[in-house]
Amino acid sequence: MTREQWEETVPTSIREDPLWKMEAYRIGLFLSDLVWADAGKLLREPRTFSIADQICRACGKISACVAEGYSRGTGKDRARFYEYALGSTREARDWYYKSRFVLKEKVTQHRIDLATQLIRLLVRMVANERRRNRRLGAESALD
Repeated sequence: MTREQWEETVPTSIREDPLWKMEAYRIGLFLSDLVWADAGKLLREPRTFSIADQICRACGKISACVAEGYSRGTGKDRARFYEYALGSTREARDWYYKSRFVLKEKVTQHRIDLATQLIRLLVRMVANERRRNRRLGAESALD
């Protein structure tokens, strides 16, 4: 399933939320759906039971942290939750690399590429929120 096909299956109530406009949220949510099938394959191999659990937790936290950060009132709070999402994304990418012996190479590379794309977005989002927060702090000091 392509990301475009997947997006059509996401409930309208989620797609109509302003949060849906955030690319990082959409990629994170997509990755959390993809991990279900991947974890099923990992659970068939006893040596990767713990990876299945860890990768599900990491992927599940990404979009949740972006959503929570998006809902925060200050740039400092938003940046903190975007950093949590960044950490979870890097963790997920690490677990996907470790799962390469069970998952097909094409699948593993696709997930690593998605995570890398998401990491780039989140790094920029954190920097933007931090920069915005410094500007606002400087402006209020002038008042």
